[in-house]
Amino acid sequence: MTMQSLRNVLRTQLVDRDAGWSIGSFGAIGEFHQRPDDRIAVDRADNLCRATEKGGIRLEPEALSETVAVAFETLSPRAERWGHGLALCLPADKAAVPSREVLTELGPDDEALRPEDRGAVLFDMGLAQPQIEFCIRTADPELLGVLRARAGRSLMEPGNPVMGTILSSHPHRVVRSRLGRVEVFQKIGGPDTGGISPDGPHTHVLPKLLRSGRTHSANTPIPDGLVPCAMLHPPSAVMGARGEDIPFDLQRFETFQVLLRLFGRTSYVAAKDRVLTALEEGAEDALQEPATRLERTGLRIALRQQARQAALHGKRNLSMRIDRLRRRFDHLTEEPDAVEDERPGHESEGEASRAAAGPAP
Repeated sequence: MTMQSLRNVLRTQLVDRDAGWSIGSFGAIGEFHQRPDDRIAVDRADNLCRATEKGGIRLEPEALSETVAVAFETLSPRAERWGHGLALCLPADKAAVPSREVLTELGPDDEALRPEDRGAVLFDMGLAQPQIEFCIRTADPELLGVLRARAGRSLMEPGNPVMGTILSSHPHRVVRSRLGRVEVFQKIGGPDTGGISPDGPHTHVLPKLLRSGRTHSANTPIPDGLVPCAMLHPPSAVMGARGEDIPFDLQRFETFQVLLRLFGRTSYVAAKDRVLTALEEGAEDALQEPATRLERTGLRIALRQQARQAALHGKRNLSMRIDRLRRRFDHLTEEPDAVEDERPGHESEGEASRAAAGPAP
């Protein structure tokens, strides 16, 4: 897969309002989602940049030459679902960014997506993440005064009032990596938003997860030595934009399977192919439990996907055969740590409630 081919994939997905994007680490993330009625403020898809009045994303085209794309699928705790994504990775040394542990003024944001934001001032929040800088941006004189008075201190230290001021002021959030940036203009989820994240672009900071020091979820199968610096979340075949159930969408399913064959882990794709071959040849009794967690996930997800397709086409006998295999292999209790939120890049409600240590952007 050439750099131009990857760029074409990203450009096509960028103009699809059902696709989502994120840049973040394990516990701090900025997400960009579009809705049908969102007004487009910046539309430079050829340069991998798009923004609405709620937020935006820009990927760095010149960085794609060093990017390793990894397509993956994840298990859901809901038996008829699965998640998927395309991680844009860099080698760990090339992914590294300045790891600041205190609130730090960075100066005017000359790289802002919208011209009107380029005079506002960026502050790194000091989350000390390996591959992202999680920043806030403001031109408000009162907030600037508060931030500058407390610069050089950790936002997490006892008695520091800055986090509360940030939560009530709702500055822009800017999450940067070596591959680009996500900007969020909407309010921070909290008391002013009814205790939920606003629909569309939003951010999460979960201190408990940050303390793990991980760059990404253990359930996202990134090869050793690589770090995800941006994520594409193509439209799901089984979920809508807000995580609701939808009728199985065969076109969406097949579109992602093309990406999976181009960018997926070879052993994972092979595990899924063994399931398809066994069903086609009537040899499913010969299927064996794979040796690795990655391949076991592939088997289980393949069975879920084949079950949805069999039901769509009314193939009752095939559905019964798949059900027998699922009783053998697709047990949610088998590997509890392998069952994660079906929307990669989105912090699940359960994860957020477990990890929250007070409000944060």
